[in-house]
Amino acid sequence: MKRLALIAALLLVSASAASAQDYGLPELHAIKTVTLSPSYSCRSQADVQKGYQGTALFLSEHSKRRNSPDLLFNGACRSDDSFQSSTAGDDMAFLVDLGAELQLEKLSAGDVFQLYHLRSSPGSPYSRHAQSILSQSVKVVPNHTYAVFLNKRDIRGLFVFTVMSHTPNQQVEIKYAVKQYQIMDVRAYSPGFDWEQKNSAAQTNPPVEKAQSRKQN
Repeated sequence: MKRLALIAALLLVSASAASAQDYGLPELHAIKTVTLSPSYSCRSQADVQKGYQGTALFLSEHSKRRNSPDLLFNGACRSDDSFQSSTAGDDMAFLVDLGAELQLEKLSAGDVFQLYHLRSSPGSPYSRHAQSILSQSVKVVPNHTYAVFLNKRDIRGLFVFTVMSHTPNQQVEIKYAVKQYQIMDVRAYSPGFDWEQKNSAAQTNPPVEKAQSRKQN
């Protein structure tokens, strides 16, 4: 009996470990380099039908399976290129341009918030270098460093990257480091989210909250 219990426990541990590995989570604080090419919207219709291909960065196997990029290199032909992180209807991820002359090797999660505060505050001596504004799309600028705040249905995280080189519409090379990355289990959510919905007086009987399936893809 004890032997069967031990075998069952080992199988449970092995299954849990395998499940965790399936997420393919990124290593934190490790600098990596990637080239994204070409810009997503400057492709033929045939290539667009093939999906993101080399235009997007997926930080985990989980985001890749969900076809939900953590960063997208975008831009129509003969137009300015941009970075985006919100690619699905209810994504609320934001990017911020922290400006030039930053060393990725010395950038902590705390530094990101401090720099954003300093460069977004009116009258701050830092704001003249780069006006830091949270946005769902930011222009690609060589040597600039950016922070991405991931806020999606089941992913929460923070990563930073610097543009090493950029050929308009063709490719961008970046080096990046992930500071936080979490895959969350949404237990329940309030129904009715809509980007265009305005507000009105509260209902006497509000909508019933939705339970989220805990089944993992």
